[in-house]
Amino acid sequence: MCELDGLLPMDMSIGCILLMVATVYAVVQVSRFIFADADFTLLWATSFGKKPEAQLKGRVVWITGASSGIGEELAYQLAQIGTQLVLSARRENELERVKRECLGRSRLHEEDILVLPLDLLDRNTHEAKTAAVLEHFGKIDVLINNGGRSQRSLCLETNMEVYEALMELNFLGTVSLTKQVLPHMIQKGTGTVTTVSSVAGIAGAPLLTGYSASKHALQGFFNSLRIEVADYPGITISTICPGPVQSQIVQNAFTEKLNKPLSQAGDQQHKMTTARCVRLILCGLANHVKEMWIGHQPFLLFFYVWQYTPTLAWFVTSILGKKRIQNFKAGLDADAAYFTKPKVP
Repeated sequence: MCELDGLLPMDMSIGCILLMVATVYAVVQVSRFIFADADFTLLWATSFGKKPEAQLKGRVVWITGASSGIGEELAYQLAQIGTQLVLSARRENELERVKRECLGRSRLHEEDILVLPLDLLDRNTHEAKTAAVLEHFGKIDVLINNGGRSQRSLCLETNMEVYEALMELNFLGTVSLTKQVLPHMIQKGTGTVTTVSSVAGIAGAPLLTGYSASKHALQGFFNSLRIEVADYPGITISTICPGPVQSQIVQNAFTEKLNKPLSQAGDQQHKMTTARCVRLILCGLANHVKEMWIGHQPFLLFFYVWQYTPTLAWFVTSILGKKRIQNFKAGLDADAAYFTKPKVP
């Protein structure tokens, strides 16, 4: 017993102390994990790393999908930092609205924000769009591939056109724009290409077969690209994997038919706020974090289970997946399945 230190050999006393230290450390880490909303590397960067205000001020950042959701919030927080912005999406009127809001929230001037309408599906225009950014600002420091759409439909009910659209938009559109911007970054020796993937890019989930496939494709592409550009230490390839976040992504999701809107998005209040998600992203960018896991529990736990114990992951997700499908059929937001009791349609 540790209270009899004077009667035990010195090595046993040291062993008791080490055991106590290890126990305290384990309790602290478990407690941190319970209340965490990002992986430990990203949380460390957020608390102790370089600050976005110092690292991103004055940089030129190109954001796709900037008209709503995460992209819109990225624009606001980057504007407040003093970042020069390129705002891209299909809806020019919405981009102009975001620009006006950015100018109102910051000390940026009109010429510091370029509204550049962009359709990721129209890959033939991506070279000209990149040239337009370089003509306006002379450089691109950070490309944030945020544009894309989600999905809410069962595989057996989903038309092939939906799968084609998801891959064309989420995967091929992102790859196309990256291939236009990356040579410029390599030429100047520095730059960051960061892509918003998803928890569904690591773990499979029902109702997201096509979306998950497109995000898995992005994970594979950028993990491979990161190795290809290893000879350029000034280039950072980063992927962002958020869990559920409050945005319009559910409202705009594909359903089983290409032009059929989602009938009901459901309550989004249980999800992480967009502002918190974006703050974590910016801290990750400032510290060159290569992969960011972002999400409240139990979604953060999913990342770790899928990464380190995939057999257990299959078992757990098969149970939770049934509940997710039940709630979806009952008209609830699919992600709310982890917070509510199953409903019968």
